[in-house]
Amino acid sequence: MNPPPSAPQHEPLAPGARAAAAGLALPLVDHRIYTIRLRKMPEFLEVFRTMAMPILRETLGNPLGFYVSQVGPLNQFIHLWAYASLADYEARSLRRDAHPGFPAYLQASEHLILAQETRLIRRVDL
Repeated sequence: MNPPPSAPQHEPLAPGARAAAAGLALPLVDHRIYTIRLRKMPEFLEVFRTMAMPILRETLGNPLGFYVSQVGPLNQFIHLWAYASLADYEARSLRRDAHPGFPAYLQASEHLILAQETRLIRRVDL
């Protein structure tokens, strides 16, 4: 008789994933959705990667993750950032907005973005 299969083994979390997993414990998440112009996603991602990410990591910290839509409304870029409180969200947002490089990113990405949705969602413990 063969022994029952063991539970699947999971790889240890990489450093970035560890930070994201730790962020899941924070109670408030900024769930942001940008609708990008048709066929402009690669250009937007490059502008975001090169111009926004250095500023966002400096002012907001590590994100929970970045996603693009595959089914449903298309051409959407989603990012998630965790916060300890509404005051934490507001303080970090003010630091981002006051960063001297942020206006250049806004100008470089403006023609690529059709719409933006920002939701603050709270964790529910079940």
